[in-house]
Amino acid sequence: MYGALLIQAALAASRCGDTGSVSELIQQAREIATRFSDGADHRQTCFGPTAVELAQVLATADLGDVPGAIRLHEAVIRRDGWQRLAAEHRAAFLLGIARTYLQAGNMLAAGHILKEAHRAAPAEILYAPSARALVADVARSGSQSSGVSRLATALGLTR
Repeated sequence: MYGALLIQAALAASRCGDTGSVSELIQQAREIATRFSDGADHRQTCFGPTAVELAQVLATADLGDVPGAIRLHEAVIRRDGWQRLAAEHRAAFLLGIARTYLQAGNMLAAGHILKEAHRAAPAEILYAPSARALVADVARSGSQSSGVSRLATALGLTR
């Protein structure tokens, strides 16, 4: 539980722009994560090495290094631990990285990520207002090749 709380604290610090605290908190979580394996899901926290790496990705994006966050994201999802995470945790992370691609102006990638999140855990997209807003933003961007317009229509976000 402590490791999962450290991750949440690091993400809160990143949203406040506190780089020093983010580094310290992520490092503490990383040290604790070495005692756990991915997929064990201790106390339904999904805490483990991959969760720490995903937090690093989102914190990096929050701190303004969008290209760095995208590079980290692409490396983390290739690891075995990614598939061992619960679907709803993968989807929640994917929503965060879709926002990052949106910040970078890459609507096509944002759309692909949103569709992947929807495949992993449809309820995360269907019921979360921030996720629905993200789908609507990407759909309104006119990036039709991403297929997000179909997702937006299916979610009742377009007329």
